[in-house]
Amino acid sequence: MTTKFTLVFDCADPDKLAHFWADALGYSIEGPPDGFESWKAFWRSKGVAEKDLEDGSDSIFDPGGAGPRIWFHKMPEGKVVKNRLHLDLHLSGGHSVPIETRKERVNAAAERLVGVGATSLGPMDEEPGVDHYAMEMLDPEGNEFDIN
Repeated sequence: MTTKFTLVFDCADPDKLAHFWADALGYSIEGPPDGFESWKAFWRSKGVAEKDLEDGSDSIFDPGGAGPRIWFHKMPEGKVVKNRLHLDLHLSGGHSVPIETRKERVNAAAERLVGVGATSLGPMDEEPGVDHYAMEMLDPEGNEFDIN
């Protein structure tokens, strides 16, 4: 039996990262539960102290239901070391697509995501004779991810 799970990103600005990753993954911003005009109103109803309430969105979901929910958890301390977990975005079409086409698709995806706040670290080192192409990236808060 599989287990349903949520991926959690610790971050400084949940709303900013929620919008970035919704765009990057084709996800949707998760609205507040039925009967609440905002997440702030929902959490207030649960007894969360006013000083701890934030405006904005902090979670996203796959509208097709295949991928996990992702929650962006506000933390006071910043990122200081390399992630132990990162996302690989498979946007090239896979090995059945010619390598030049895959490179074009990866580069176009990287350029688009740079336009919405990512940083490109450039193509990953390619081993001679290996039919693979990927771009190393950082999200707006410096979390690593790859496009391949």
